[in-house]
Formats: sequence, C-alpha cells, structure tokens
Amino acid sequence: MIITVNLLYERLLANASTFHQVVDFDPMNDKLLHLDFSETNTELANIDLSDTKAFTLYVDEKLKKAKAKFGIGGYNEPRGLYSRSKVFDAVGSEEEPRRLHLGIDIWGEEGTKVYAPLGGMVHSYAFNKEFGNYGATLVLLHQLDTITFYTLYGHLSLDDIARVSEFQYIVRGTVIGHFGKPEENGHWPPHLHFQVIKDMRINKGDYPGVCKFSERKKYLANCPDPDAILGMMRYL
Repeated sequence: MIITVNLLYERLLANASTFHQVVDFDPMNDKLLHLDFSETNTELANIDLSDTKAFTLYVDEKLKKAKAKFGIGGYNEPRGLYSRSKVFDAVGSEEEPRRLHLGIDIWGEEGTKVYAPLGGMVHSYAFNKEFGNYGATLVLLHQLDTITFYTLYGHLSLDDIARVSEFQYIVRGTVIGHFGKPEENGHWPPHLHFQVIKDMRINKGDYPGVCKFSERKKYLANCPDPDAILGMMRYL
C-alpha cells in the first residue's frame, strides 16, 4: 500500500483521542497564545531577531501580557525571521533561501517537559549546533495502524539526547525532552519544534524544518499538520 500524507493525516486524526499530550496543557485552566512569526507581523520589524536575548524578551513579554502558558503556531507559515541565520540562506547565486516553516512551534519556559505522544523507537538524535539550527534534536519512529512515520523534536536540552540510544523503545507518555536553553537549542528563545514526517529518507538526527517556497508542495506532501497529534490549535 502506498502511504500518502493525506492517509497518514487521516489515521492520525482517527487516533487523536489515544495520543498523550506532548506538553502539559490543561485547556480548562491554561491559556494559549497564537504567536505570529509570518512576514505580515509588523511588530517583528522593531526587534533585532538575530539577538537571541531580544528575541526571547519579545516572546516572554507576549506570553506574560496575554497570561498564556504557551505560545503556539507556525505550520506552513512563511517566515522572514530565518534571515537571522546562515543555516537557511541560499547555497548558490541562483537558489532561494529557505523561509517556509514545516512544523508547529510551542513557546514557553526553559525546562518545560516534552512527552512522547505514542509509543515508538528512537530513530536518531543529534546536536545540530549551528546558530539558528535545531540544537539538540530527537527523532522517533512510530507505527500506527500498519503505517510507519516519524516525529521530530527540535530545540531540546543536551541532557535529553545524552540519555537515549538508537533503537531504544519509548513508551507512550514518557518524558523524552525539555525545552532547552539558547546555548543548546540553536540559540532560540526556549520552545519546541514539533514535526511529523512520513519519510525520513536518509536523514538521521535532522530533517528540514524549513523549506524553500518553491518546494512547498514537495515538503508539505511529506510533513502533515502536526496538530493532528497535538490537538492544541483549537484552543486558540
């Protein structure tokens, strides 16, 4: 059977009630804030996003003002902010930079626990340490209703990936990570980049979380909306 991203997305939605929360969020008592990092957010023009402290202060103040536990958003979102890092720059003179976000970001306090939403196996992990990259990264392999897929957790702490090994089985609801501090999370404000991937291909410990606009169709065909697992966007 050929597994399409639509079929994977449908299976995830069908099993949504069985997933463990990826972060501790109580919709009855906790508030979520949609954080817009698209090119239409004019507030960003007044912030030096290349300055991690200034970027972090912006996020913290937005959450505090809204009395929100987490900020969230970003799937299929065009983001000019990636100009802060050479990681996303064009490689050749005729190429375009990467600016389209492929996961959902959950912004919150450093040290926030991250849980495995369903059982699986450690596929790979890495410290992608370049400025603007994922920092400490974990990838899990899952099987659901005969469908194999992956979940990627970016911007974790180094301690998290020091405790795992490839092929290690992970039980649903296990704490698999924490929001890392800037020096270990790729120099970002503390947050989790959560991404669902149908096919990792040859990638290990890394997979593009941002693509070129010209490759949007290809990458979205491999990375369905992660909210099918998170189930958080409806609380905005």
